[in-house]
Amino acid sequence: MKVLDLDLVTNEVARLCIEANYFIGSDVLNKIKECQKTETSELGKVILSQIIENDEIAAKDNVPMCQDTGLVVVFLEIGTEVKINGDIYSAVNAGVAKGYKDGYLRKSVIRHPLDRVNTQDNTPAVIHTKLVPGSDKVKIIVAPKGGGSENMSTLKMFKPADGVEGIKKFVVDSIKNAGGNPCPPIVVGVGIGGNFERCAELAKEALLREIEDVNPDPIAAALEAELLKLINDTNVGPQGLGGKTTALAVKVETQACHFASLPVAVNLNCHAARHKEVTL
Repeated sequence: MKVLDLDLVTNEVARLCIEANYFIGSDVLNKIKECQKTETSELGKVILSQIIENDEIAAKDNVPMCQDTGLVVVFLEIGTEVKINGDIYSAVNAGVAKGYKDGYLRKSVIRHPLDRVNTQDNTPAVIHTKLVPGSDKVKIIVAPKGGGSENMSTLKMFKPADGVEGIKKFVVDSIKNAGGNPCPPIVVGVGIGGNFERCAELAKEALLREIEDVNPDPIAAALEAELLKLINDTNVGPQGLGGKTTALAVKVETQACHFASLPVAVNLNCHAARHKEVTL
């Protein structure tokens, strides 16, 4: 059984925090460049060009793509053949503190939602943990989430009779109401099923997928394609100033649910779509 080095966890989390904020994913950048060529709004073209330039400067000069360097969300996939001597959550939070100090990243986390006092090191992170049977690996995904996009999240407990049409209207209305707040072009994560809290997790997990991938479930895949078209027909456009590039992609994740329920959550990523991962 492999023993996990918690110092390695701390150092890798620190590195991923910095890289997620400095370096846009190549899949995302390529998609933005593709959309810039096909955007019909002249102002939209200019905005997309500025986003591309901003991301290239950030990567070249090792600086954040955005001043809002986010609250850190960490997804841990821990193999059941891994032995952990100590507290992996403390190791993760130590990595967040180190990364945000060493990378000169803005500390945005407050200790209590009502007294609003800054923790000064961007901890604690929000950590989701999954056990992987038979594996001796630990996968760490770091996904810093800015306030602008996160604040535009929505969740609704539908009646099953509302069906797919109700879901589509809800998602599109969420994007219209968000306008420029989540810094479009966005990546849209949609979670359907589970229960109240699980559909929100599904929506956030959906944002970790590659821009060009397609859900292997044909029902979800068809909904992804239809929603992307509907969203890009809203004319919200880049930064909410009009155009056909409102979303770069829509990702739908589903899970079994109670027969009396139809939970749906929408979680948005800004155009930076920040997340980096490592397997130890």
